[in-house]
Amino acid sequence: MMTMIVRRLLTAIPTVVAITALLFFSVTHILGSPAGMMLGQDASPQAIAALNAKYGFDRPALLQYGAWMAGAARGDLGRSFTTQQSVARAIADCIPVTLELTLWSILLAVTAAVVLNTIPVGKRALTGVTTAANLIGITVPNFMLGISLIFLFSVWLGWLPSTGWAPWSAGVGEHLRRMAMPVLTLSAYYFGVFSIVYRAEYRDVAQRMFIQVARAKGLSEWRVAFKHALPNAILPVITFVGISMGQLTGGAVVTETVFSMPGTGRLFVSAIAGHDFPVMLAVGMLVVAGVIVMNLLADIAYTVANPQIRFE
Repeated sequence: MMTMIVRRLLTAIPTVVAITALLFFSVTHILGSPAGMMLGQDASPQAIAALNAKYGFDRPALLQYGAWMAGAARGDLGRSFTTQQSVARAIADCIPVTLELTLWSILLAVTAAVVLNTIPVGKRALTGVTTAANLIGITVPNFMLGISLIFLFSVWLGWLPSTGWAPWSAGVGEHLRRMAMPVLTLSAYYFGVFSIVYRAEYRDVAQRMFIQVARAKGLSEWRVAFKHALPNAILPVITFVGISMGQLTGGAVVTETVFSMPGTGRLFVSAIAGHDFPVMLAVGMLVVAGVIVMNLLADIAYTVANPQIRFE
């Protein structure tokens, strides 16, 4: 197991370098002159040249990228152009919100998809409910679903606050009340996708010989479903969880914006609006690292869910 983890981390290094290089050159060159975008179209050439010299935009691109990567390796992601705050500090303040939102969302999506599609009793009734939830989650965009939930639970019923975020120090109840709708919004799409993937695999596993043998031994349907079928049917879902983390982060950007949550998604949107390149680059690198780590955790979860699987 440890050998596999070390090998995956080593192979992830060139991936990080390649993607961050593409991200860096896209932000600082393909999108236009950073100084020109920061100062606006009416800026004089002298002002643009002065800003280029101040931030090193006039240096060769490879030197700029090398300096940025060297700083990132030391934990120095530069300073925000708009607030002059340390980018690392700004991300450290925002990442707990995004991390909690994504973890709650993925946990809810996976648990609901697996449990609802595994329960053997009354499965026909549950199939209709899960199918309707799948369609809503997959077809309704995040921002539209979030606005609909605000209208339903905040405006109409008055049960939950419409926007904002409360830390745990404000009280467990208040914190969970403000997290409820964002988590439900972000998990809806993945619940639908995971349900479809899991249901297809579960039907295939249910026809295999070891399931028939388990039933022939007189085991209850609950024991057959959760002990024998589930560990084998859940493997594609685990794979898809790792693949979906990048998309989940993108969904968090929309969700945090709709519900005014102070996470990295909202920070990224503000950085785009203000042409704040250090923040944009840092958040992009964070997403890349998160996807790589989640894929590694998915491989580890494979061996936990089914010990017969080993990675060479």
